[in-house]
Amino acid sequence: MRKQHVAGGMLAAALIFAAPASAQNTTGAAQTVKVGIARSLASVATHIAIEKGYFREVGINVEIQDLDSSADAMAILAQGGLNIIEGGVSAGYFNALDKKLPLTIVSDRTSSPIGHKLLVRNDLKDKIKSIADLKGRVTTTNGPGSIATYETAKILESAGLTIKDVDLRVMPFPNLAVAFENKAIDAALAILPWSVQLPDKGMAFEFLDVDDVVKPSPIQIAVNILNTDWAAKNKDLAQRYFIAYQRGVRDYCQAYHHGPNRKEVIDIAVKTGAERRPEFLNTFPWPGRDVASKPMTASILDAQAWFRNNGLTRADLPVERLVDTSYVDQANSKLGPFELQNKASKLPSCR
Repeated sequence: MRKQHVAGGMLAAALIFAAPASAQNTTGAAQTVKVGIARSLASVATHIAIEKGYFREVGINVEIQDLDSSADAMAILAQGGLNIIEGGVSAGYFNALDKKLPLTIVSDRTSSPIGHKLLVRNDLKDKIKSIADLKGRVTTTNGPGSIATYETAKILESAGLTIKDVDLRVMPFPNLAVAFENKAIDAALAILPWSVQLPDKGMAFEFLDVDDVVKPSPIQIAVNILNTDWAAKNKDLAQRYFIAYQRGVRDYCQAYHHGPNRKEVIDIAVKTGAERRPEFLNTFPWPGRDVASKPMTASILDAQAWFRNNGLTRADLPVERLVDTSYVDQANSKLGPFELQNKASKLPSCR
């Protein structure tokens, strides 16, 4: 994991928009919060809060560690090497809770519309016309315990099939283009940007939009997970963190709806490596999320049940053990109501 120390942005932001008095750091010296991030456009809210000085205003220095996946970081988080991780919902999370590790989901990071598509190879357009036609076909997931496996299974179950009815191969998303071109796979669940790029390049066609099929909806695919032992010992610090974080979320949502700050947010995404392709940010849809960062509990419970029923976890935990919304609830209470600047926007998420 690559480590990056960030001080939290520009002093000018503090003069423009002062944090609520109750959110101010009263200890004097900046306190460090260690955050693991699998960089993507979904992580840009954190980078906004850093670059615009929101963390600095509440006396926090954010130390970022780049992750290959949230599953890899779960043990580090539980052991206190990280305080928060931003990543996908996975069987690993439920397994960690089943082992009574001190973790909990505290906020939404990506939820419907998620931009995930089931793609099918172009030359199979006349042969695969329904979900049932996927039986026996080669399809892919980026990991057995990943949310993509859950999504693929839910698609198949909508037509009376199971994950065992397809030849499921584990394959990283960047490898899909070559696999389609070589006819090594018949279908694949793709996330952004591949869900848009591969059809644009003529390598596959969009068979269905995951959001149209997978229930319950909204679908929760990525979250912020907190070390609860650390938070219990540093409650004021954790609360201040999420006040600053929520300001970043609100800025992201304004930009998502093509508000006046959209270019600024794109520039931050490119600068910080959350997404280095401005052409992608200007042309492709952005990941959806809840502006209040409330986790989609029905989706999380359903994912837990699917992973358990398919032998990937033994966890059968109540929602209050899986999710704690108190930090984002407190942050939103301090920040007050969110008001969308571009009221003409018809985009369905980030409200």
